[in-house]
Amino acid sequence: MAQYAHDDATPVVVIGSGAGGGTLANALCQKGIDVVLLEAGERQSSTTFVNDEWASFDQIAWLDKRTTSGSWRVARDFPNLPAWICKTVGGTTTHWAGASLRIQDHEFRAREVYGGVDGANLLDWPLTLAELEPYYDKAENKLGVTRTHDIPGLPGNNNFRVLYEGAMRVGYKDCHTGRMAVNSRPRDGRASCLQLGFCFQGCKSGAKWSTLYTEIPAAEATGKFELRTACQALRIEHDDGGKVTGVVYADADGAEQRQRARVVCVAGNSIETPRLLLHSESSRFPDGLANSSGQVGRNYMRHMTGSVYAAFEQPVHMYRGTTMAGIITDESRHDPSRGFVGGYEMETLSLGLPFMAAFLDPGAWGRKFTHAMDQYAHMAGMWLVGEDMPRESNRVTLHATEKDRFGVPIPNVHFDDHPNDEAMREHGYGRGTAVYEAAGAREVYRTPPYPSTHNLGTCRMSRRPEDGVCNAFGQAHDVANLFISDGSQFTTGAAENPTLTIVTLALRQADYLADQMAKRAL
Repeated sequence: MAQYAHDDATPVVVIGSGAGGGTLANALCQKGIDVVLLEAGERQSSTTFVNDEWASFDQIAWLDKRTTSGSWRVARDFPNLPAWICKTVGGTTTHWAGASLRIQDHEFRAREVYGGVDGANLLDWPLTLAELEPYYDKAENKLGVTRTHDIPGLPGNNNFRVLYEGAMRVGYKDCHTGRMAVNSRPRDGRASCLQLGFCFQGCKSGAKWSTLYTEIPAAEATGKFELRTACQALRIEHDDGGKVTGVVYADADGAEQRQRARVVCVAGNSIETPRLLLHSESSRFPDGLANSSGQVGRNYMRHMTGSVYAAFEQPVHMYRGTTMAGIITDESRHDPSRGFVGGYEMETLSLGLPFMAAFLDPGAWGRKFTHAMDQYAHMAGMWLVGEDMPRESNRVTLHATEKDRFGVPIPNVHFDDHPNDEAMREHGYGRGTAVYEAAGAREVYRTPPYPSTHNLGTCRMSRRPEDGVCNAFGQAHDVANLFISDGSQFTTGAAENPTLTIVTLALRQADYLADQMAKRAL
């Protein structure tokens, strides 16, 4: 692995090693570009991951204090944990389940297709599906997405079989074991899935794609890459002309360091990315770096979510096999006759017994709750994930008084469900119930949303600088050598799990960055 001096201004500095940052860093290194990657967490591995829910949560989750506000239920149930993301090398690619779906054409044109939605800040993406398709193809090949590139689908576990039975009985047409970045056969030096059932706890077989053991080692092998772990970015600096010059960060010992940079790419997830930009205010950028539009931190999206669990006469053992073992896509269409715009996916999901006790009905106790827990071995489960409406008032801000151990204000996450989100969730609960009752369920449990893994928006793409933070390549409208490289750049959320699109955008951004650097435009 290379080493770069702190006063060396030639590297691209990437902040965050997840789906966006890790992929971008490797893609740049493969093009011969020097990269320093700052990761706030430690480096784990398939041997150090723990197949134990709470122990793993303590090992890889981002547990730094945050606060919440707004009417969403998460603010009541988990006031200091609005998001279930990771602070570790590989970021949340260590925790994701692997679902890899392309955003649909109409979802890139939400403002055009849905029209004006009261209380929503809808905007069309400044790019199209057609422009992204070649990069989607590259991303699917890189991740090894099943049902693409002649890669067979994963086998169906009991959780899927129950879902499939119900789906067919209610008339759904598109139900299968998913497009998953989980090896159904050995590929690219990684083993096939062993069906251990701990997908959220890091993959001990390496079958699930993660930048931890794909992109990061590949970047290191180029000799153009330096990874600095336990290094928390504190602020981004710029010169008198507004050009970014480097990143100030706290190293593993808590000492403040300054790394100069030719370009800075921020991929800290949709909470930490705007937090860093807002904290990097200056006389030139009094409202935060790259925030002349006032849109940094706004339009926070977390997807419309909710879960449906059902108990059956015979044991299901949903926890055996891949966590996200199947999908129904029929409801992902845009059909306003259902009472809402946009659509949602229905994906199998299982939680281990400890997390089920925490998430099934937070705060519940007594005979009704213990009865539900007694049904655990007989339960099947699905997760509803759909397009939520961007709202300017749903936003990440800096807390007025509370600071972290480095003196940086902690983030506050404010969120209110839009009426469209609520209507979609209610529809999803109804259809999920119908699926399970058709399969013979004796009891059905509607589970409220819990801390989000899909955090989107807050630094969105836009054609016009006044409408967003960055352009179609993630390049900040206000600062030419500053890039947004994670889900923060999403203009709208769409119904699909976001990781595939984050990787796709990172590959496209790498090509653009390399071209601009070759032209000396950066």
